[in-house]
Amino acid sequence: MGSVRPLYIKRAAREFIEKYPEKFSADFRQNSRALDEIMKMESKTTRNRVAGYICKILKNRLEA
Repeated sequence: MGSVRPLYIKRAAREFIEKYPEKFSADFRQNSRALDEIMKMESKTTRNRVAGYICKILKNRLEA
């Protein structure tokens, strides 16, 4: 079973993908660095959760 993510993580990930599609890929570390450049997040945990969800979205798009 998958992990449950709060709506604010999902919403933020979708917004970042919409605004900056060229900055993200299916690589977690690259996404984490891109989020660091785009916006200074207060929490490293939140940044990593958003980066992980972006990674999941892009991997699912590549498989489909």
